[in-house]
Amino acid sequence: MRFKLFTLLLTIIPFIGLAQQDDSLKIRAIANEILLRSQAYENLRVLTKKVGARLTGSPQTYKAEAWGQNALQKAGADRVIAQSCLVPHWVRGGKDEAWIVGSKNQPLDILALGNSMGTGPKGIQAPVVLINSFEELEQKKAEVKGKIVFYNYKFNDTYVRTFEAYRDAVGYRGAGPSAAARHGAVGVLIRSMSHAADNNPHTGSTRYNDSFPKIPAAAMGLQDADKLAAALEKAPVTLFLKTNGKMLPDTVAHNIIGEITGSEYPDEIITVGGHLDSWDPAEGAHDDGSGCVQSIEILRALKAIGYKPKRTIRVVLFANEENGLRGGGRYAEEARLKKEKHIFALESDAGGFTPRGFGFTMPAELLKKVKSWLPLLQPYGISELEMGGGGSDIGPLNRELGTPLAGLEPDSQRYFDIHHARSDVFEAVNKRELELGAVSMAALIYLVDKYGL
Repeated sequence: MRFKLFTLLLTIIPFIGLAQQDDSLKIRAIANEILLRSQAYENLRVLTKKVGARLTGSPQTYKAEAWGQNALQKAGADRVIAQSCLVPHWVRGGKDEAWIVGSKNQPLDILALGNSMGTGPKGIQAPVVLINSFEELEQKKAEVKGKIVFYNYKFNDTYVRTFEAYRDAVGYRGAGPSAAARHGAVGVLIRSMSHAADNNPHTGSTRYNDSFPKIPAAAMGLQDADKLAAALEKAPVTLFLKTNGKMLPDTVAHNIIGEITGSEYPDEIITVGGHLDSWDPAEGAHDDGSGCVQSIEILRALKAIGYKPKRTIRVVLFANEENGLRGGGRYAEEARLKKEKHIFALESDAGGFTPRGFGFTMPAELLKKVKSWLPLLQPYGISELEMGGGGSDIGPLNRELGTPLAGLEPDSQRYFDIHHARSDVFEAVNKRELELGAVSMAALIYLVDKYGL
């Protein structure tokens, strides 16, 4: 019996070795195609410089959709479709302004929060109350009525993984305005969700609780936040605030979808994508133009090397991630209604920086299988395959269909310097880093396609 087992092992081990060698060569071919002939950087240049900021419902939304259809067709997609969905339509409506009132007004650099209501054309002027946490808001609730609440909750710099600092702080942007309105505040300013050294304000979506008044809300650059906090430590401060935001009726946008049809299991779908919309102050280069062009590049590279996937590989440029998540929800809803079989979904929405790893949402036994592929991914900078990850747009696939998910995890140290700020421009993206991210994603897609999950 032992002899038979030994003989079997001698048969299996070389087979495993040959399979890994074949995979290594195939991934090398994919990597060479991307590193030598990538179109991702040029695609990103066109998206950012020719289309620009892509706030949901804006004219640039539809220019970006046309760009996406064209880019997918040029990449060699077997078919390209536009999947419609109703999306919220918020407009900034003009320049946001604030200043500390005095004999010489001191301007503050601000941006209204997405989905927030404006002050009206005359603006508002009111005393400011400094709030460092939600706990302090409850302690000072008697002081809040008729005032502008300034949330000065800082990014926790001790978190090496900067997305942990973001998750810790982002509640002040999302829930802060309604929490302040509950106690009678007339407006809100927040310290931007960043640890940048500059003074750029970072916008982002807020969510009103319909039980309380919808008060104007804006984000402030970090240098101005420190200046305002220091002034309030010395004496009472009155602030002028003027924003112009308003919600218009929902409108129609589209997920742009391109795919290569599977040669053996065409009904098994692997989704990879990023979101096409962006906030309006900048060009949305890292968030999430990078994820879109990386996903398109995967399709182009597989076609270019003549790879015929076993399963259908579908690139999705999602609509409306930033202030509604309607595109991801629509994609999962249609998949459920059509009873599609989605075996895996991968998202890139953490910037086009150097790839470090992938985070996964899947059963432990599947993650164990994925971890066996680490030696094939390590040559391209991937060192971590960990539980916990995915993405906002592919999350509904997991909730609706139980689809295993993954999210590309690039180096995060610079991401929140530019996230939702005017500094998120094409020039902030490094070509080599962008392409390495596409290589890593393509390698993972290839392995899932070949071996399944």
